[in-house]
Amino acid sequence: MEFPEPLIPGRLQRRYKRFLADVVLDAGSAGGGEVVAHCANPGSMLGLAEPGSRVWLSPAGNPARKLRWSWELVEVPAQSGGRGIGSAGGCLVGINTGRANALVGEALAAGRIPELAGYDSLRREVRYGANSRVDFLLERAGGPSSAAPPCYLEVKSVTLARGGGLAEFPDAVTARGSKHLAELAAVARRGGRAVLLFLVQRADCARVAAAADIDPAYAAALVQAKADGVEILCYNCRLSPAAIALDARLPLAL
Repeated sequence: MEFPEPLIPGRLQRRYKRFLADVVLDAGSAGGGEVVAHCANPGSMLGLAEPGSRVWLSPAGNPARKLRWSWELVEVPAQSGGRGIGSAGGCLVGINTGRANALVGEALAAGRIPELAGYDSLRREVRYGANSRVDFLLERAGGPSSAAPPCYLEVKSVTLARGGGLAEFPDAVTARGSKHLAELAAVARRGGRAVLLFLVQRADCARVAAAADIDPAYAAALVQAKADGVEILCYNCRLSPAAIALDARLPLAL
């Protein structure tokens, strides 16, 4: 997924009210100076919002939008084996959770997720369960009566890493995430195919796990969902100020 316009570098001053960030643009970049950027990340962003961090913003495509900028990337110290750009040992992290579904959708269309290949159609935000919407519904020709059942695919953007090359989800308590796991588990128990994909928007992690100390209910629900037949896939990303792309599959550590 290429960014439609070049990202603009700057330095983070602060993140506040969850969805706002003050950033000082580099001199010579879009006129420089301090701007307010939209932060499309409802989580705690633990370890990703330190004042002074190197960040990259995207300009708004809609001139009528209230905030002209969106926060896309932040550079943090890389974990063991990490790679990135900028200062030595730096790693880029994609903090815009809104990009996750677009990344996965692009990868599905290009056949870059072999575990989810072979489907003829893809629908987004399909209603199912108890007043829920699944991120993707993958179906083969012939509909529900075909040999293979439809695949209910939920995507979670992962940005938290606290050491040891381990990516963790969630970074804050998420009742909504636990509800999604319960809905997927119900699909699996009925004989359908249910898949949870953890998309790690950083390149310096070798495994993925539930952050049980942050949200023990979610960690327990993940174990139960897997026992009920929910498939769990984990992939990391390659990131640059030009593009983000799906990279390699990672193991899940339960």
